[in-house]
Amino acid sequence: MRSSELNSSLVFLILLGVLSFGKGEVYIVTLEGEPVISYKGGISGFEATAVEFDSDEKLDVTSDMVISYAHHLEKRHDMLLDMLFDQGTYKKLYSYRHLINGFAVHMSPEQVEILERAPGVKSVQRDWKVKKLTTHTPQFLGLPTGVWPTGGGFDRAGEDIVIGFIDSGIYPHHPSFASHKTDPYGPVPKFRGKCEVDPDTKRDYCNGKIIGAQHFAQAAKSAGAFNPDVDFDSPLDGDGHGSHTAAIAAGNNGIPVRMHGFEFGRASGMAPRARIAVYKALYRLFGGFVADVVAAIDQAVHDGVDILNLSVGPNSPPATTKTTFLNPFDATLLAAVKAGVFVVQAAGNGGPFPKTSLSYSPWIATVAAAVDDRRYKNHLTLGNGKILAGMGLSPATHANRTFTLVAANDVLLDSSVAKLSPSDCQRPELLNKNLVQGNVLLCGYSFNFVVGTASIKKVSQTAKSLGAVGFVLAVENASPGTKFDPVPVGIPGILITDVSLSTELIDYYNVSTPRDWTGRVKSFKAVGSIGEGLRAILHKSAPQVALFSARGPNIKDYSFQDADLLKPDILAPGSLIWAAWAANGTDEPNYLGKVLIVPPLYTYFPPN
Repeated sequence: MRSSELNSSLVFLILLGVLSFGKGEVYIVTLEGEPVISYKGGISGFEATAVEFDSDEKLDVTSDMVISYAHHLEKRHDMLLDMLFDQGTYKKLYSYRHLINGFAVHMSPEQVEILERAPGVKSVQRDWKVKKLTTHTPQFLGLPTGVWPTGGGFDRAGEDIVIGFIDSGIYPHHPSFASHKTDPYGPVPKFRGKCEVDPDTKRDYCNGKIIGAQHFAQAAKSAGAFNPDVDFDSPLDGDGHGSHTAAIAAGNNGIPVRMHGFEFGRASGMAPRARIAVYKALYRLFGGFVADVVAAIDQAVHDGVDILNLSVGPNSPPATTKTTFLNPFDATLLAAVKAGVFVVQAAGNGGPFPKTSLSYSPWIATVAAAVDDRRYKNHLTLGNGKILAGMGLSPATHANRTFTLVAANDVLLDSSVAKLSPSDCQRPELLNKNLVQGNVLLCGYSFNFVVGTASIKKVSQTAKSLGAVGFVLAVENASPGTKFDPVPVGIPGILITDVSLSTELIDYYNVSTPRDWTGRVKSFKAVGSIGEGLRAILHKSAPQVALFSARGPNIKDYSFQDADLLKPDILAPGSLIWAAWAANGTDEPNYLGKVLIVPPLYTYFPPN
């Protein structure tokens, strides 16, 4: 385009830019011109900054060349916006300079139409949401006798490796991240990250083990999704997922796993001496936004992480690009790999159905979730002698004793509360404590458990508050592929997941419970006892793909056509992994995390 034509175009667009506009949204804009990672020169006054794929060289963001060119790109971003729009009619959230050339901006749809026609603009995409892709494991992987000795033992495994976590933040006070009981951590000269200061305590989040802690929420705030009372405007983990994944990958070795007074063993990260750099871009109530995640990835690479762990993926395949992995998010991951960072992303939890993987990038390691050889089982013994198998990380009822079984629907304070779904035992105020106390409370697994408005933890709390000896949660209907996890509880409790066994329980209860002509119980005669489910059973079996783990093959577009690319790439234990959680996280952690494969557990194959 000749300079006169360019000037005319800009004049026309600038005139449009002074008009009034409607409600704004966040957009990710990519521009012509190379980012720092791939700039090979050609602009007067700016030397090349590109890093070659097949070299051991890493991006040096401290060099004058990189700093100068990065500043040049950001200046171009600001100039473009200032030329097109009046100040105050838009808000630039981030400049992306190192991995992609572009920016995130909050503006109106009318302004987007102008921006799309501006010279030098490659694409403008509306921001989209992303979601979280959510002890014995070191022995199962053979680390203590295989890999750890080659790295100096468990107390040196992962030394000087920096793992960056794009997740929901971290709870720095957990023992898995403590530094006062370990050998002192020395400086890591290659790492340039920073530690934000907690706005309440005025203390930063770093301690030698944690060497970086930042959060990214500009897009979430602009979208109106951010709630500082729940999400925390800091790196503090308000969900639990980020602390969980960080502990699995790099948590300290030998941390006691204690819940409700019982010790389940001692936990260790896969690389217990590795350092942790936190880039919080996911939040408890809404997940996250790509604009924030891309900013976090760009910052992590700038800071000098060795590995980038992503337990995050899109809610669905991108509908605005012809190819799933040709969008700003996956382009940023490609550039991170170019910069020498090993990128690991969870496949997702959409299994067992095909084409459910939400990790599309051919250039990164996509990890499926495996079930290891550890199982937690429990049983309910009925008064008729039948033993029903189930699950429940709980203590047993008193030995050599049986207890009366009372169904929630039969111990209502008032018949009028039946419309409030009392059978799932989420609201103790609906039940008669005099009838529940000293007995085992029978509850039903309703649809509320599936959608997350009911929890096993709440059942336990209800039973305890009413003075019950324990509880039984019976699944009467289950969709194919439904996944049930044992949840630690402080009183005897069991989940009967087999529908046929739940039917046996209900039949026994009904036969043993006489009623009057109105259906009201005359006396409770059904009895039973709950076994102990606290001890793991090791089957010494090979790992299996977890039922919930997302499957391939990879898809190339929104219509789910095959991309001729096999995904996931590798398998790692990802179910029932004991690890840290945030004290202020979600009410019921699922204790599920994917083991991060870290050097020297992987062989690096650079993309072609």
